[in-house]
Amino acid sequence: MGKSLVIVESPAKAKTLSRYLGPGYEVKASVGHVIDLPEKSLGVDLEKDFKPTYKVIPGKGKVVQGLKQAARAADQVYLAPDPDREGEAIAWHIARILDKSDDKIHRVLFNEITRDAVLAAMSQPTRLNRNLFEAQQARRILDRLVGYQISPILWKVIRGGLSAGRVQSVAVRMVCEREEQIRAYQPKEYWSIIAELSRQDQEHFSARLWSVDSLRLTTQPDTEAGRDDRFWIRTADEAGKIVAELEKAEEFRVLQVERKKRRRSAPPPFITSTMQRDAAVGFGWTARKTMRVAQGLYEGVEIGKEGTVGLITYMRTDSTRLAETACSEARKFIAGQFGKNYLPDSPIHYRQKKGNVQDAHEAIRATSAFRLPADLKPFLDPDQFKLYRLIWARFIACQMNAALYDRTTVDIGAGPRFVFRASGSVMRFPGFTAVYTESYERNGQAPEGDSADKPLPDLSEGDPLEVHKLDPRQSFTQPPPRFTESSLIRELESDGIGRPSTYAAIMSTIIDKGYVERSKGVLKPTDLGFAVTGLLVERFPGILNVKFTARMESLLDEVEEGRQYWLDVLKGFYGDFKPALESAMARRQKLTVPTEVDCDRCGAKMVIRWSRHGQFLGCSNFPECTNTKQFQRDEKGDIRIINDEVSGERCARCGKPMVKKQGRYGPFLACSSYPECSGAKPLTTGVACPREGCTGELAHRTTRRGKVFYGCTRYPECDFATWDRPLDLACPECGARPLYEKTPRNRAAYVHCLSCKARLKGEDLQAPGGRDRPEDPEEATQSA
Repeated sequence: MGKSLVIVESPAKAKTLSRYLGPGYEVKASVGHVIDLPEKSLGVDLEKDFKPTYKVIPGKGKVVQGLKQAARAADQVYLAPDPDREGEAIAWHIARILDKSDDKIHRVLFNEITRDAVLAAMSQPTRLNRNLFEAQQARRILDRLVGYQISPILWKVIRGGLSAGRVQSVAVRMVCEREEQIRAYQPKEYWSIIAELSRQDQEHFSARLWSVDSLRLTTQPDTEAGRDDRFWIRTADEAGKIVAELEKAEEFRVLQVERKKRRRSAPPPFITSTMQRDAAVGFGWTARKTMRVAQGLYEGVEIGKEGTVGLITYMRTDSTRLAETACSEARKFIAGQFGKNYLPDSPIHYRQKKGNVQDAHEAIRATSAFRLPADLKPFLDPDQFKLYRLIWARFIACQMNAALYDRTTVDIGAGPRFVFRASGSVMRFPGFTAVYTESYERNGQAPEGDSADKPLPDLSEGDPLEVHKLDPRQSFTQPPPRFTESSLIRELESDGIGRPSTYAAIMSTIIDKGYVERSKGVLKPTDLGFAVTGLLVERFPGILNVKFTARMESLLDEVEEGRQYWLDVLKGFYGDFKPALESAMARRQKLTVPTEVDCDRCGAKMVIRWSRHGQFLGCSNFPECTNTKQFQRDEKGDIRIINDEVSGERCARCGKPMVKKQGRYGPFLACSSYPECSGAKPLTTGVACPREGCTGELAHRTTRRGKVFYGCTRYPECDFATWDRPLDLACPECGARPLYEKTPRNRAAYVHCLSCKARLKGEDLQAPGGRDRPEDPEEATQSA
């Protein structure tokens, strides 16, 4: 009897499964998708019921041949990509290219990569899920129709290289609309009055003015100013008059003391969006980084004698459901580690949120409650340890008793008109907080009463109080906060847009495309983002909006559940989309954004334009006037001209100073007297070309797609080029010069030598002349 073949997505998962399954199985990795729509054509036949044309992805030919060869030698084939829509599509496409009958092909779903879970799943294989595949296929075709047919309009009207997306464009629109709200917001002034009080011979405490003549003083005039039972102090004069009257009050006396017990229940176990949110707030991570680290924990980590083990369950889920075995193990751990006081009478089951919850997978949890983070720390890198500790703690906490607080509220009378209020709480039982404390959004607050704040002194009704200080405090209402990655994901999730498998990709795309920028942890739309959004909203108002996109997500979920036919969903969408597309194609004049900046050559107004290298100011009188300027925006969004930087070099033609400019293929030096003199030369790094016999230098270049590289100034006579930044340093191993700084995606930069392939640390390097090289690669680069 021959071997069985197991096909997974990643080599890391393949390595883990090989150890569990033994010699009777061969495990191979597809390394993601192997089949997809073609890159350079629509790949969807609009005249034949949206029939897709699938092709082997460029570069995957050897992988496909390897899978076919392994399948021919195997008796049975088990397809085990990730248990979601994308994984099902991968499995489906692989099944179609293998020369195997359907009864020899099986689908296996791993919610966790542990020995017991893997063996159990292998003993209960299923068939391929047509509904799940068709849901993914419909989503892929929808995204291709939108992206492939709208993007050329953006190329024509704004600039090349842009893209539109069915979901990404809605996310950008949300960021832009929030920014418009912020810019239009008019702050309101309001005042509060804080009294510093004490009972005789006791510590001081603070109380806030609560009401005047039974009208509640509001600190939220935006939302409560119109209520009949509210008022607000608008000016310093009003606040001063109240303080003056309070200073004349005969006494401050305790009117009422209310003591209540409060419970704070544990949050549910993580789903994808809440894990991304907690990692963003707690660690400052992007959604992409969180998912990358989680993928490694899911696929398996080498844990000493235990071998390679998956440490968490599948990380793309919107369900808070936990397996009964997981609940039982968590309860056993809690009872042994913390005692029965921390253990509820029965397992806690969390209600699913309303809306389109897939519930195909468990919540994200540790695969074993008894794998303590501290025990695993020697085997994990720092990022893996931080995320595993967070997931493990939330998993354990969700099965623990609530935290208990004693909360005291004291009302204090000041004369016949005024009432102050003071509140404090004391934790009486930590409950789940002994393990886990939640992170909150940077611009948000914990719900009132949830956390233990400063306790109040022991006060009783009728106690007289001494006034030490009356402090009027000025405040201003704030506009709605800018989105962070995590709060935008929460908004998308709340509106029913996107799914756990797509949130990280959405965030990465809108930032990488230049529509949104991340600044100090918040998301701000760029001028390009505003321009693209304005164009799409104008020309596709019924397609690229929140309600329509959410409805499409719901229909795709119904396809997955077998309640909708995928072709009907596509026909319904295209019936709305085609007329809007035809109308937009008929109007393709170049888009510019007017400004109030005057052209310093002809006096006309400048407008914002775009090239493949970014935005710039161009004269509105173009082509009669070709003046352009680089610019940036300040904190208020106002335009600030970036003046040309004098280089210190002289023009070889006329002798005037040369200035640094940004051109089509990167920065260069141009004569400051342009257009009278058109002298120009490449802006070099000062590093000599390493090609033997060449006298050129390496200069900063960019490809047509905007990617930076470094090439010889003597091109085309010398075609030396490199993606890595050259440094005028000698290799301590072989003496070769220069060295190069490489910056891999999502990993730290390092310096290496092309000649001997050595990777070098800061202490190993020396700059020209024997000077010690700084340890910081960026500092070294600047000095070079």
